[in-house]
Formats: sequence, C-alpha cells, structure tokens
Amino acid sequence: MGILVDENTKVVVQGITGNEGTFHAKQMLAYGTDIVAGVTPGKGGEEVEGIPVLNRVKDAVDIYSANTSCIFVPPPFAADAMIEAANAGIDVIVCITEGIPTLDMIKAITFIRKCGAVLIGPNTPGIISPGKTKVGIMPGHVHKQGSIGVLSRSGTLTYEVVDQLTRVGLGQSTCIGLGGDPIVGASFVDHLRRFKEDTETKGVVLIGEIGGTAEEEAAEYIEEEFDKPVAAFIAGQTAPPGRRMGHAGAIISGGKGKAEDKIHALKSHGITVVVNLGQMGKTALQVFT
Repeated sequence: MGILVDENTKVVVQGITGNEGTFHAKQMLAYGTDIVAGVTPGKGGEEVEGIPVLNRVKDAVDIYSANTSCIFVPPPFAADAMIEAANAGIDVIVCITEGIPTLDMIKAITFIRKCGAVLIGPNTPGIISPGKTKVGIMPGHVHKQGSIGVLSRSGTLTYEVVDQLTRVGLGQSTCIGLGGDPIVGASFVDHLRRFKEDTETKGVVLIGEIGGTAEEEAAEYIEEEFDKPVAAFIAGQTAPPGRRMGHAGAIISGGKGKAEDKIHALKSHGITVVVNLGQMGKTALQVFT
C-alpha cells in the first residue's frame, strides 16, 4: 500500500517548462508516474513530452483531477507555488527547490497546514512508492517494491541505502526525502505515524544527519508508540561544530545537533544504529528478517 502516493496518484508539475522540470518530468513518465498536467503561468496551451501545460494549478485539479504537485520553481517564487497548490486543493506537495527564503517558508507552511495538505521538502529528492509511482528526482532503478519504509534527511544517502536494501532482497514500501533546508514540511515523527498505520510496511530505515533535534524526537516516538523494527544511520559524524555540512539544516549550533548525541538518543531508545553506512544492507537484513 505505501503512504501518501501510489498508482492512483495524479501529478501536476509546477515549473514544467524549465530545464529541470522538463528533464525530471520525462524521467517520472518513464517510471510510470501519471503526470496529468504541467503548470507555468503564461505558457498555457503548450505541451511538454505530450503533457498539457496550464496557467494555474486549479485548472489541473478541476480538469485532470490532479492530487499531487511536484515543484521545480526558482527559490524566489517557490513559496507562492506551494501556496497555490494547497489553495487549489492538492493533497501532497513535493517541493524539490532548495534555498527558499526562511520567511517565505514560514508563510507557506502555515498556509499549507491550514489547508490540510502534506508538504514534502523543500530541498528534497521527493517520494517514491516503488513499482507504483515516483514524484521527484530519485533514480527509480535502484528501488524495489517491498515492505521497508525509508525516511531520510539526505538525498544521495537515500539512494545508497536503498541500493543496499535492494541488493540484499529488501524491497521498499515508500521512500521519502524529508528535505535539507532549515524549515521543512514534515518530520520523521509525522511520517512514522503514517508508516505505523500502513499494513504493507514491516520496518523502517531512518537516515538522519547533524543539526536540529528531529532524530531525538523520532527516537522517543519510536520507543513509546512505534511497534515496528527500525534501523538508523546518522550522517556527519566527523563534522566540526558551527560549520554547515551539505544542507542548510545540517549545522551544529548552541551545543545541540551533534551526531554522537543523536546516536546516543537512538540507541538509548532501543534502536539499531549503523555506524558504518556500508553495513546498512547487512544490518537491515538482520533487523528486518
């Protein structure tokens, strides 16, 4: 079954006429994603890879029953694109764009939550339910349909972990990149709650990184309420305090967010932590079988 997206997902690509929007729309189509429309204001009536281009997201909802948006819009306009999607009635908003101004994100997230939509990202590789649909930029070929959920703050590490899972025969139910910007739409706990209710998901791999307290909060939730096995990895174990590593949200500040603190929190709540990423596949096989 997976969570949030499946074979019934109908996608509208905002910013489809840009280079990235066009390229990744083509990749999503090749995977089997049902892209019903694209949106670029002022370019309505055009086509991209046979996909009709509209001026408004609301038209994609009204005419083609779009329920999910994938956003490839430059940072200064991305928050407005998210707000437009939520206002049009889109259920799941996937924002690939990174570096959106913080004040814009605060405004956008407040509005999106008021509308009851789910935001994945920004600065995310997206979401994929293998064998069903992918909404984003992840390489579909490394994924395999199965029963392991994957939640990650890192895009490239997600691909590495998924490849290891696939190679040891552990398929995935849904894989989600939470996003690497300081403010993102949903936390580990938000998605763990969804995986808890998903009968197809038998276990979860959690990929965290330095900065913030999301992993510590997830550890508490897992021990208290999550009844499925979890394996975790924390990136940035050698990162010096005060220096941003990779993502805008991956920075140790105020004495919080260090890798060792996160690893300790996860272990103290009974979660298996892989220190060497190269051992994730082997360890996952032991945890989940």
